[in-house]
Amino acid sequence: MGDRLGRVRDVVVVYRKDDPPRVVGLVCEIPGRRHVFLSIGRVTTIQSGQVITTGLINVRRFQARGGEVRVLSELVGRKVDLTDGTGTAVIEDVAIERNRLGEWAIGQLFLRRPKTSASPFAKGATTFTGWADVRDEQLPGQAQSAEQLVATFSELKAADLANTLLDLPEDRMLEVAEELSDDRLADALEEMPEDEQVHILEALGDERAADILDAMEPDDAADVLAQLPADQREELLDLMEPDEADDVRALLQYGPDTAGGLMTPEPIVLSADSTVAEALAVIRRHELHPALAAAVFITLPPYETPTGRLLGTVHFQRMLRYPPHERLGAIIDDTLEPVHATASAASVARLLASYNLVSLPVVDSARRLVGAVSVDDVLDHLLPEDWRSHDSALDRPTHTSEPTTTGGRA
Repeated sequence: MGDRLGRVRDVVVVYRKDDPPRVVGLVCEIPGRRHVFLSIGRVTTIQSGQVITTGLINVRRFQARGGEVRVLSELVGRKVDLTDGTGTAVIEDVAIERNRLGEWAIGQLFLRRPKTSASPFAKGATTFTGWADVRDEQLPGQAQSAEQLVATFSELKAADLANTLLDLPEDRMLEVAEELSDDRLADALEEMPEDEQVHILEALGDERAADILDAMEPDDAADVLAQLPADQREELLDLMEPDEADDVRALLQYGPDTAGGLMTPEPIVLSADSTVAEALAVIRRHELHPALAAAVFITLPPYETPTGRLLGTVHFQRMLRYPPHERLGAIIDDTLEPVHATASAASVARLLASYNLVSLPVVDSARRLVGAVSVDDVLDHLLPEDWRSHDSALDRPTHTSEPTTTGGRA
């Protein structure tokens, strides 16, 4: 058995006049979350749970050519007419088969007919059929169900989901975005380039866009809104929840290349009388970003940004060295100087690198805590805008002398 290459994410087919669509290749996800094309001619075996290939592997990012259709991304969820005149159905799954000439093509389709009950829990009957028994006549611009495709994305991490969405044709990407929940779409948008974020939000309409912005981290929402005209930005802010909108408005006061423009206004803030046990309970929250969970900031009241005067920082690792009842005020690290909200992104990066930190407190002129800037926010700012999709110098064909295994469904 050879080396593991990646996972199969989709199947690429081309339509034919009289015969079922022919399989021309597979879309595989290789390390680095890149989707590449694997020609079906390189595939030696397709078995349950694995695909075995040999020969030349081109690791350049996959881009569909004219006439190519992706099964999961574009075909599944499509409405078709049954040639026997019994109505319509939706494609929920597709089987590919190899004929006696060694050519792979679509074999059976798994279809779901429209439901006949008014119950919201009812589903239509299912059936198997061949390609010749259906007629695919979807009109340009006609909406296509994305429910099945969204289900296949349920286990993807936010960054992987973002890359997968950007790899879809534009119409299909927007259909999937409509189907995703607010929180799930917000997580994915935070991992996309800003121009793509703006494009998707504009396509969703103002009310849905405001809901998505509410679910995003305030600093990411501010970055998106900063790309919009002032009147459109104010309209969306007025539609957002007041508390969320206030946080975003505060961030928009700072330049994009300053600590204030990069920070999140929601760090962990506690009083000096809080205990180690209380701090660890706050850090344990599932929705908290790991970089922000690395430290808590001790201030005078009030304990929401902008807080009272910043007293110092207590790092997570330091808390583990003390008993649960220990007061945070007794273990404060007051040697770490905070950064001012107007400090440049470059100076913040130098401080993080110099002291091996993952976050820094950000203060105003009165030394009130206004937020915290994390290392991932600084990296996003310093890296090129297209770093998520940029092909590196390693993007050249790789020859494998031994069979290579590609896990996942074909």
